[in-house]
Amino acid sequence: MPDDPSGQVTQLLQHWVRGDEKALHDLVPVVYQELRRLARTHLQSERPNHTLQSTALVNEAFVRLLGAEPLALQNRVHFVAVASKLMRQILVDYARGRRADKRDGGHRIDFDMFANLPINGDAELVALDDALADLSRMDERQAQIVEMKFFGGLSAPEISQVLGISRATIDRDWSTARVWLHQQMSRAASS
Repeated sequence: MPDDPSGQVTQLLQHWVRGDEKALHDLVPVVYQELRRLARTHLQSERPNHTLQSTALVNEAFVRLLGAEPLALQNRVHFVAVASKLMRQILVDYARGRRADKRDGGHRIDFDMFANLPINGDAELVALDDALADLSRMDERQAQIVEMKFFGGLSAPEISQVLGISRATIDRDWSTARVWLHQQMSRAASS
């Protein structure tokens, strides 16, 4: 992920947090290509005939950002992590809608499929989101680390920077979260 040596992204984010809505619009051209790359990464994990395109996913993420209260975004890495989480949630919402239309619930994936992305199918994405929601209720930080690593494509140092915790804590929480998710996915697959 490119750094923000000039601090332009950070400055625009700070202006937006202070209520300058124009700052978010000024931010778009600065980070747009990076967000398109991120959207393509998310969509590579989706089914091949997915109707959303990377441009639409980026646009929907911006629409959600514009519709929300300004977040206390610290810098470019934090912004990209939040945008990645929004993109994942958009895809999950889309999958839940398709799943509800088809009523094909009960499909679960095991941890091996989860660990070896891509995830194939709406039901698997929904199952993964459910497991992450459960993890989030137990340990929010571990869930954030999983989201940033898998869905945001962030490295451990970048996650450390966003969350403001040490690399050792990231590694420890990542290991713990993987074990917990393995157990949850195994239970879901056997039920």
